Amino acid sequence: ESNYPPSCGEEGQEREDVFSLYSLNLLVRRSMEQSLPDEYWVQAELSDVRVNSSGHCYLEFIQKDPRGNSLIAKARGTIWSNVFRLLKPYFEEATGQAFVSGIKVLVQVTVSFHELYGYSLIVQDIDPTYTLGDMALRRREILHQLEEEGVLTLNKELDMPRLPQRIAVISSPTAAGYGDFCHQLKHNSRNFIFHVELFSAWMQGDRVEESILSALDEVNARLKEFDVVVIIRGGGATSDLSCFDTYLLVAACAQFPLPVITGIGHERDDTVLDLVAHTRVKTPTAAA
Repeated sequence: ESNYPPSCGEEGQEREDVFSLYSLNLLVRRSMEQSLPDEYWVQAELSDVRVNSSGHCYLEFIQKDPRGNSLIAKARGTIWSNVFRLLKPYFEEATGQAFVSGIKVLVQVTVSFHELYGYSLIVQDIDPTYTLGDMALRRREILHQLEEEGVLTLNKELDMPRLPQRIAVISSPTAAGYGDFCHQLKHNSRNFIFHVELFSAWMQGDRVEESILSALDEVNARLKEFDVVVIIRGGGATSDLSCFDTYLLVAACAQFPLPVITGIGHERDDTVLDLVAHTRVKTPTAAA
C-alpha cells in the first residue's frame, strides 16, 4: 500500500488537511519572512557565478567541510543589477581579486523564499576585508610551503649576468606592456643589441597559470639559448592579480634555472610570484 495519504475522503470530498504545493510554499514564504526579517552577515565561498544580460548576478554560496572538502551547505544567491554594478567594482578595487567562483566572501544578505524559485539569499553588501584576510592567509600558506620545501629563495640566489642579452619574454603578444618593453630595449642609450623572443601566454583570466607554466616549459627545453626570463603584463585590471598567486606557478618560477624578472604592472601590492622572482619591478618598461 502507498505510504502517502489519499487526497480525498471517503465521499470523494477534498480533505481539509491537504495543501496545494503553491499554498504550502506560500506558507513557507510567510513563515520565513516573519521569523527571518533581518539582514544577516554570512561567510561562504562563491560558486557558479554568472551575470545575465540585464546585469543581475546569479550564483551559489557553498561551505565545505575543512576536514574532507565535501560540501556541507549550499544556497542559491542573487545580486540584483542595481547592487551588483556598485558592489563588483568596489570589491575588486579593494581586494585586487576578481569577483569569481572559488573565493571566500563575507556578504550581507536577506533571506528570500519564492513560491516558484524556492530559497535564496539576496545580497545587499559585502565586506572586502574578510576576503583580503583569506587571500593573505593563502599567500602565507604558499610561502610557508615553499620555505618548508627549501625552494623559496632559489631563484633569487641565481647569478644574474652583467649584461643579459638573450631574453625570453613571457607575455601576451597584444599586451601594451610587451611593446613598451621591446621599445625600451631597442632604443637603449648604450646601443646594446638584445635578442628577444616572445613566449605567448595569457596574462589575465583563468588560463594564466596553465599558459605561463607551458611557456616556462618551452623556455626550459631551450635553456642554453637564454640568459634570463622576463614575465611582463602591463596594464590590466587590478582584480586580475590573484592569478599570479597560485602554488604551481609560484613553485615553478622559484625553481626555474634562469633568473626570473617580473614586471606585472601594478603599484600597490606584490604578488607571490613577485616575492619568489629573482628581481621584481613595477612595470615592463622598468624591467627593460
